[in-house]
Amino acid sequence: MTTTERTTGPTAGRIAHSAFDGSRLRVILLLDLYDGAQEQFLEAYEHMSSKVASIPGHIQDQLCQSIENPSQWLITSEWESALPFLAWVNSEEHIEIVRPMHSCVRDTRSMRYSVLRETEPRPGAKTRSGLQAQVRVGDGVARHALTFTVKPGSESKVAEHLAGYTSPKALQETNTRLRRTSVFMHGNRVVRCMEVEGDLAAALRDVAGRPEIRAIETAIDPHLEQERDLSDPGSARVFFTRAALPSVHHVRADGPEPAGLRRHALYYPAVEGQGIELARFLSHQDEAAVGDPDSRIFTSTVFQRDDIVVRMVDVTGTFDVDPEWALGVKGAGKAAELERLLDGAAVGVDAPLNSERNLNRLLSHADMLLVTDRSAADS
Repeated sequence: MTTTERTTGPTAGRIAHSAFDGSRLRVILLLDLYDGAQEQFLEAYEHMSSKVASIPGHIQDQLCQSIENPSQWLITSEWESALPFLAWVNSEEHIEIVRPMHSCVRDTRSMRYSVLRETEPRPGAKTRSGLQAQVRVGDGVARHALTFTVKPGSESKVAEHLAGYTSPKALQETNTRLRRTSVFMHGNRVVRCMEVEGDLAAALRDVAGRPEIRAIETAIDPHLEQERDLSDPGSARVFFTRAALPSVHHVRADGPEPAGLRRHALYYPAVEGQGIELARFLSHQDEAAVGDPDSRIFTSTVFQRDDIVVRMVDVTGTFDVDPEWALGVKGAGKAAELERLLDGAAVGVDAPLNSERNLNRLLSHADMLLVTDRSAADS
């Protein structure tokens, strides 16, 4: 298939997930507690719930205990949308508040759902808005990324380690497998993107326990700017919470996947406090791009945390033939909008971005170094 064979139109693509549709979010956390830790956990939960109640965007929480097994607990929380939840769950305040719970919990599983439909409220009850407007169609794959920085001067050594390890087996457990891992670097920042079919948390736990993965993590430990001890569950949990770079939007063009797709990632440091808006802007741009026959973009995933935004795209043909498409600023006024949201000093590009010279400079700077891109043999 060529790019001109795509279905055209402003929404000619499949949005697998999006944090920007305004729908309410339901978060479900399944917990397996250690024997005898129930009272301690309840005390820690009550402290946490008193804090989270004041977080903007939080609606309510429920804590439940199994009627069959007292060690099995359930926390559900409802949020006005995914955005305030992601900001909260990845914050330093959240890390500190949930720390007392760690010694109580043997295992956890977190699931996040947007609210699509709900029963009609009882007569006189307040009607609630924020339902997901349309059913999203995906490919059964969850996408997640981690980002961390390494000590300046160690970049080439870290890249060598990350590119040279032996890939773990694709199959993890029934119905779950790691389909693809792509690692990029931008200066001393590492971004590791993972695509998992099935249970994301289960796959990541399985991979983290593999000897070949432990060896590579140990090899890069001395080079990290943020110290960690992955042999200590508490230290590992804090590290991965701080390193989480959530996927906030994924869109794919209609039709079969073209042969010869090439994967790129671009790094966009946002103006302070504008990370969400920058991610929203790029996501909307790529929704339009996958439906345009002149665009080379087939899929786009936008990751965002605080003021760090990474856009990963799979493209046909030469990436830099059109810097406006490559950067996600095709259309009147779009370069100016990116200029408003982007920290120009951090990328070393002078205004205005609507000049071809500066667009090419920005593309050259934003395009991240691909360290490794591995797919399962049967993907």
